[in-house]
Amino acid sequence: MLTIKRLLECVHNKDFCISIDLKDAFFHVPVHPRHRKSAFCLPRGGVRVCENTIRAPLWVYLSCAVGLFIYQSLDAIDGKQARRTNSSTPLGELFDHGCDSLSTVFVVLGTCIAVQLGTNPDWMFFCCFAGMFMFYCAHWQTYVSGTLRFGMNSHNKDKGRMSWDIDVTEVQFFIIIMYLLAAIGGPAFWQFLIPVVNIQIKIIPAILTVAGAIFSCTNYFRVIFTGGVGKNGSTIAGTSVLSPFFHIGSVIVLAVMIYKKSASQLFEKHPCLYVLAFGFVSAKITNKLVVAHMTKSEMYLHDLAYLGPGLLFLDQYFNSFIDEYLVLWVALFLSIFDLVRYCVSVCNQIASHLHIFVFKIKPPNLRSASASRSGKDVWCNWSGDTTDRW
Repeated sequence: MLTIKRLLECVHNKDFCISIDLKDAFFHVPVHPRHRKSAFCLPRGGVRVCENTIRAPLWVYLSCAVGLFIYQSLDAIDGKQARRTNSSTPLGELFDHGCDSLSTVFVVLGTCIAVQLGTNPDWMFFCCFAGMFMFYCAHWQTYVSGTLRFGMNSHNKDKGRMSWDIDVTEVQFFIIIMYLLAAIGGPAFWQFLIPVVNIQIKIIPAILTVAGAIFSCTNYFRVIFTGGVGKNGSTIAGTSVLSPFFHIGSVIVLAVMIYKKSASQLFEKHPCLYVLAFGFVSAKITNKLVVAHMTKSEMYLHDLAYLGPGLLFLDQYFNSFIDEYLVLWVALFLSIFDLVRYCVSVCNQIASHLHIFVFKIKPPNLRSASASRSGKDVWCNWSGDTTDRW
């Protein structure tokens, strides 16, 4: 290797000008021994590029896969258990969909991390916010039609065609498989280039997300525009079928603007904080939409949940006079606080009105007494109790 000492030997006394060709020179940067186990090389355009990516332990991927399986199993049987114990209430519906709104944020974020999508920030941004948007759209069309539908389905048995159904459960099993592949193959598996098409394997789940989002949103918006059960095709609250769009639209527009206008590459450097901050806002407005459906009431646009994203936007508007990273942390804590405050308040109000406990089932004799005091059977299923899946 050409060293500095060898270069100095090429320069002679009284030389006015010299030319040194460094086109074949290599600069060696030592990697600390503690981090050498995390370094691996990837082929890019014929050149082998070494990256220092810390791989999560095997148990992390396995625990994500097992945890998601347990979660989706419990999510599928909680409705049956409530009906078996004669304890179905609107509180259970809110709890179910409220937990789903939070799990959507963590599942899409964890999946993007597992497949190493962080090196492609545009794809990661799209996949995370597409998941939140599709979950919101599912409850949007419920607010319009009064019936909850998830996923992509086609039932044409009467016409002699094949019937198929891709629902949330199937998508969750697909994500579990991706966690297991990440555990087996590690980061290098998702970076592998597919011959002919010359794209990395990790882009395949992102492309499938695009296809699924297009198909699902087509079904959702067909119901939204044509399935209104209110007066003149309006929502169940009698409001415009487009009114819920402004809530999720505000979140996504702010997220895109802050992502693209950030001078410090806020999303690229802190994707987890960014997705969580906006994800909690999305969960809050989704819970508001569920409550609006349960109570058949109007959904108002002004909300404290937009305070965190608004602070980020104002900080950028004034040329980031406060460090964006600090403002992002403030936005995250504000989003968490507002979501917890709202959920606790609504759960306590419903429990107080129905004379029930939030985390405990009353004995049968007390249930009968509560029902008699309220003058109605508060334990019967609401019309919002949709399918056996939840």
